[in-house]
Amino acid sequence: MPEPTLLVLDTDPSPRLGRLTGRATVRYTDEAGLAARLPAADVLLVWDFTSDAVRAAWPGAGPRPAWVHTASAGVDRLLCPELAASDTVVTNARGIFERPIAEYVTGLVLAFAKDLPGTLELQHRRLWRHRESAQVAGSRAVVVGAGPIGREITRLLIALGVQVALVGRRARRTVHGVADLDRLAAMADWVICAAPLTESTRAMFDARFFGLMQPSARFINVGRGPLVVEDDLVAALRKRWIAGAALDVFEQEPLGPQSPLWDVPDLIVSPHMSGDTAGWRDRLGEQFVEMFELWAAGAPLPNVVDIQRGYPPARGPGG
Repeated sequence: MPEPTLLVLDTDPSPRLGRLTGRATVRYTDEAGLAARLPAADVLLVWDFTSDAVRAAWPGAGPRPAWVHTASAGVDRLLCPELAASDTVVTNARGIFERPIAEYVTGLVLAFAKDLPGTLELQHRRLWRHRESAQVAGSRAVVVGAGPIGREITRLLIALGVQVALVGRRARRTVHGVADLDRLAAMADWVICAAPLTESTRAMFDARFFGLMQPSARFINVGRGPLVVEDDLVAALRKRWIAGAALDVFEQEPLGPQSPLWDVPDLIVSPHMSGDTAGWRDRLGEQFVEMFELWAAGAPLPNVVDIQRGYPPARGPGG
């Protein structure tokens, strides 16, 4: 039986796939060569998960890979009608990013509550200015997105004594439905977005939503940039509708030096790094190799994405 052909949409540094030597014919491509090489591939590894090339190349002529794996939690950059209508199995990197992102969000909550940005600014100016800070325990948070990342954020915030309401697409045990979001957001000290990007979630955080929030509340986005209407968030911060925000994801990435977001008061900007801890690329490569071994053996794959919803089905209690 011939070795299956694995095509890698590559970026530097490349994945470490040495364990597949003699078990797969590995080919590498950039965005420009993807469309021409897709028909010959049995499996596509989207290592460059910031690329839109799969969505652009998939509608072309010829056969397509039976399995596509993206080395990311989100799959919005892959999905197109032709892929959704095909028999191709799509998987994501669930299991890699949940804890790091939850730790990052927890760090932001603590930084806001204890006014660490203010302390650093005053230190830079050599000013001694005593202030009171907020207590995290007893505060209220709404986590939007009931997938693995949202559930891990919820778990860590509860450990800090935060009262957390988890909001998903539909209501179920331990999870509120989107119909409850406005009511919950109006009472929250923290609104944290960890939702996937779909047609129903795009631009869901807009002027109307920020107008519902308390003036003392903060907004954090670690989901996808297009979930937020950035101009509306900027206006809400400048008008003091809300007390602060933190964005780790943006509508256009990387964020250019001329973007007004850099200078918005009480906004923390970070370069899409919340899930990237030391060794994360190695863990992504190891995960894919383990999944490839299952695929080659004919075993069921984990992390299979529901193409219509744009994310893997929930699993586990409350999932």
